Amino acid sequence: MHVETIIVGGGQAGLATSYHLTLRGREHVVLERAARVGHAWRAARWDSFTLVTPNWSFRLPGAEYDGDAPGAYMPRDEIVARLERYAERYRMPIHPDTEVRSVQRREERGDYLVETDGGDWEARNVVVATGLYQKNRIPPYASGIDASIAQVPSGHYRNPQALEPGGVLVVGTGQSGCQIAEELYRAGRTVYLSVGGAGRVPRRYRGRDAFDWLHLAGFFDRTPDMLPSPHARFAPIPHVTGQGGGRTLNLHRFARDGVVLLGHLREAREGRVWLAPDLAESLTRADEIEAQLTGLIDAYIAGNGLDAPPESLPRLRDGYPDEEVLDLDLHAAGVSTVIWAAGHTFDYSLVRLPILDADGYPVQTRGATAYPGLYVVGLPWLTKFKSGLFLGVGEDAEAVATAIDEAGRKDAR
Repeated sequence: MHVETIIVGGGQAGLATSYHLTLRGREHVVLERAARVGHAWRAARWDSFTLVTPNWSFRLPGAEYDGDAPGAYMPRDEIVARLERYAERYRMPIHPDTEVRSVQRREERGDYLVETDGGDWEARNVVVATGLYQKNRIPPYASGIDASIAQVPSGHYRNPQALEPGGVLVVGTGQSGCQIAEELYRAGRTVYLSVGGAGRVPRRYRGRDAFDWLHLAGFFDRTPDMLPSPHARFAPIPHVTGQGGGRTLNLHRFARDGVVLLGHLREAREGRVWLAPDLAESLTRADEIEAQLTGLIDAYIAGNGLDAPPESLPRLRDGYPDEEVLDLDLHAAGVSTVIWAAGHTFDYSLVRLPILDADGYPVQTRGATAYPGLYVVGLPWLTKFKSGLFLGVGEDAEAVATAIDEAGRKDAR
């Protein structure tokens, strides 16, 4: 089968690219390995999940949020429904249940061979839109945890009732880890929380949602050259939640409410885990990031002469331990489940070309790799911080579709 352009992945990035190619009248297909589009939102988010960014930031091209609650936070099922309606409204050429196994360059023909579990495709262009959050990161030492203790990747967590009775050890304090831990302890579970390197931001600050302020201040428009190092692309997003109309998540408040905070896990054997003595360091980092982000907002307000009354945030210290826990007997602590929320892994090995940097991130310029006709979309920091968000994915999709259109018109001359 031959087609001008193949898009690999039917998430928001792939659909946004399909939208822009459709506007330009360019032939293409979207190959999606799941049965329906938006699979990651449907299958890898818990029941009570909501976006942590306000509804107004849902800016898929041609399907921008137009509801009556721009400041609310969209629940999982609405996200999925909007993606499905998006594909239907624009009659996007989705091929579901089609897993791409490899993308190979055919230099003699100047095109690509795309192998799938349902047969081979030939295409002038390939757009890889598989994202950066493909699989939960599970450390090798997880195999040392006693088999009687359930291990659940955060992408498989659904709700407290679906877990075995007993306490829960949550590993990781990014967006998922903190929100899951909060839901669990609010449901009456005993929660142990292994704290990672993510910071926090207040939900509201100086009269507005902090996301609104950061957007206005250009925080999400920062470009990769502004980062201290390429590896900083993978830094966790400061934790906050859209639950209950939106609220601040603060690890010190967790501790005050009875959550036992721990340092990084570094080893596990049978029913015991060992922890690094770095809890205080991680808490200090979270405090500092909050101060940096509110400082950025303060500077923006002052620089633009805006009328927004100053605000002093509470300086909580409850999380700082008198003595850090360095090992924990899970059975003695009553822990029946470990939830892994320590980040994600990504894999672009299906592209059989040397397009990756030392971190495995595709090397590209505005989505275009060094190989003619091969593009990537949907990654954070592709062109800007917001490139991986609903807020910014459409800009990169448009740039890639424009490049494909221009190349196609040039070839037709």
